[in-house]
Amino acid sequence: MRVKVKAAHGVIRIGLLCLVLFGALVYSFAAHSSTGPGTPKKALIVWGGWEGHEPKQCVDIFAPWLKEKGFEVEISSSLDSYLDLEKLKKLDVIIQVYTQGTITAEQERNLLEVVKGGVGLAGWHGGLADSFRSNTEYQFMVGGQWVAHPGGIIDYEVNIVPEKENDAIVRRLKNFKMHSEQYYMHVDPGVEVLATTTFSGQYAPWIKGVVMPVIWKKYYGQGRVFYCSLGHVAADFNVPEAREIVKRGILWAAHMIN
Repeated sequence: MRVKVKAAHGVIRIGLLCLVLFGALVYSFAAHSSTGPGTPKKALIVWGGWEGHEPKQCVDIFAPWLKEKGFEVEISSSLDSYLDLEKLKKLDVIIQVYTQGTITAEQERNLLEVVKGGVGLAGWHGGLADSFRSNTEYQFMVGGQWVAHPGGIIDYEVNIVPEKENDAIVRRLKNFKMHSEQYYMHVDPGVEVLATTTFSGQYAPWIKGVVMPVIWKKYYGQGRVFYCSLGHVAADFNVPEAREIVKRGILWAAHMIN
């Protein structure tokens, strides 16, 4: 009889343990997902900084498209949008279009925390990789930092990495031409590079033949981070491939495509 009672108690304990573990999994999923079935995805677009990159004009390209994709979109021209930590945690993706500038310790801390916790981050050109030049942890999150664009506005080619041609962000896209700034960057070797460009050496002979990442994706904690060095001004997105890559990158960061 005692054996049967002990066995029954053991089954109950195992059952309770399973319930606890299941509950923890459900809580974890809820904590890292701001939406349920049928609930719109939430996007925050933060723009500002140096106006030469036409941040508002670029936002006006992608914000209507995000709404068409079913996102609830909030557009902000202030980094104070990063101060409401609980609100940030409910987002699916943050799109930052903010060149140079400075970020306060609290703003940066909240941004880093929510991306590390699972909120996606996406951006292009200087709006993501030439922001907050003194903030190295921010740069660690992004995966790279702009340092030069030899020759200024020039003609160059963007090459899809052959081994990545089936990646959802670049699938069915071919190499394409750009007439814009060719970004030379300091890049984290841990990023997953999807497209590159090669420097001719015409404007800086010592970098002739250097192959530089243009498109990459990575993780920062649980958060997906997408970056594209194209997009110096809004007209760059008249190139269909450049516009399509950014769209797909945002969707990837928001966990809408894999």
